[in-house]
Amino acid sequence: MQMKKQSFLYRVFDLYYDGFRHMRLGKTLWAIILIKLFVIFVVLKLFFFPNFLKQHAKEGGESDYVATEMIDRASP
Repeated sequence: MQMKKQSFLYRVFDLYYDGFRHMRLGKTLWAIILIKLFVIFVVLKLFFFPNFLKQHAKEGGESDYVATEMIDRASP
């Protein structure tokens, strides 16, 4: 599919493509942002958010474990 040069999608693509191509400081800032996102979502998950269901539920019985826990906690 070839876009016409006057179409809205082409102009939006061209705006971002041209903007990213001519960045100097922006490329460094985007690299810092991506590194921070990696640290937040990968490193923190590995060390601070263990797989609770894997430790407490049987293999294949995760949904039963969750349902039982919800019922037990909801009843007084």
